[in-house]
Amino acid sequence: MLGPDDRYIVISADTHAGGSHAQYREYLDPKYRDDFDAWREKYKNPFKDLKDTDMRIRNWDGDMRDEQMNADGVVGEVIFPNTVPPFFPNFVLFAQPPTPDEYEHRHAGIQAHNRWMADFVSQKPESRAGIGQVFLNDIDDTIADIEWCHENGLRGGILVGSVPPTTDWIKPLYHPDYDPVWAKCQELGVVVNAHSGTGGPVYQKAPAMPLVHFLEIPFYSQRPLAYMILGGVFERFPDLKFVLTEAGCAWIPAFLQQMDDLMDGIRSNKSGEMRIGGELVPPRSATEYFMQSCYVGTSQPAPADVAAALGPVGLERVMWGSDYPHDEGTYPFTREHLRQVMADLDPEKKQQYLAGNAAELYGFDLDALRPLADQFGPTVAELSQPLDALPENANQALERSARQLARAS
Repeated sequence: MLGPDDRYIVISADTHAGGSHAQYREYLDPKYRDDFDAWREKYKNPFKDLKDTDMRIRNWDGDMRDEQMNADGVVGEVIFPNTVPPFFPNFVLFAQPPTPDEYEHRHAGIQAHNRWMADFVSQKPESRAGIGQVFLNDIDDTIADIEWCHENGLRGGILVGSVPPTTDWIKPLYHPDYDPVWAKCQELGVVVNAHSGTGGPVYQKAPAMPLVHFLEIPFYSQRPLAYMILGGVFERFPDLKFVLTEAGCAWIPAFLQQMDDLMDGIRSNKSGEMRIGGELVPPRSATEYFMQSCYVGTSQPAPADVAAALGPVGLERVMWGSDYPHDEGTYPFTREHLRQVMADLDPEKKQQYLAGNAAELYGFDLDALRPLADQFGPTVAELSQPLDALPENANQALERSARQLARAS
């Protein structure tokens, strides 16, 4: 039992990091360095957080990250990519998959990132679980990259981007051609991660385009879950572990029910004139496959996400994330955020949400993190106090939760 003075171990299941271009150059296969120099000379950074010196160095300065996250009460992190790898046209999560003509150089770019990430997490292996990047253009390359990530300490697994509908040269995730990829991940125990922001189409430029893009991000972020379930991936590979991160979880029960109803209707020949054979439907329900194989990284969870986690989604399926170092993340108000959305949660359940599930899935040693938590972690008493007012300069996560709480009341 946790007492009032005990301190929580807090692991963020969603942070972001990446190398600088100068660092990536050193990790790039030497045969591509001249091409990289030419590409870098023309590259113009469109992102504020990668222009501002204090903001961008948080991606690769381990001491700064540790100082800021520890001060915020966080002692462990699952690290997704963040900066722009060599030869990428855009931010790593929003960039479209490479075309066949781009593939060779873009692939060399993510390999440079993976080498950088392996070195970065090796500096503090008890606190950092790095995620490797792979592409789906060439299955043999994908499997080789999975094996490299596994062999080189990237215990966060791999990031698989949702394939946009406008990317017709790469098959969608429900396609059985990817079975060797899932088989390799299952064999090695490599976690398959999807992250919000991937999978959107190429939008035509127009004044409304940014609004349409942000409106549709949730839709495209949710597609990998549906594709993996409806494609029978979890039926064929029941030990595969799949994580959907930074997409919340309040939507999941209704989403699963929609798929359950669809699958049941087609099995029962209730598909009207579509005449879809029931034998194409995986034999179990979408809800069962989710409970068997899936996890959710609830970054900056809103009150509705916490309620869903405690209810139909299942506490054992969810992990908390800060989204450090992004502006919409909880830093530097993580303690306030946790008081705001889960003050009433039983301490044991809170510890499971904040670290236990992430530790089990990604291989963190909680005993190794205990000394850091005893120094920096928030106390049980502290996080049991509801937040009665937003702090000065409250960030986006706190303000969003405050609006949702106000609507709920």
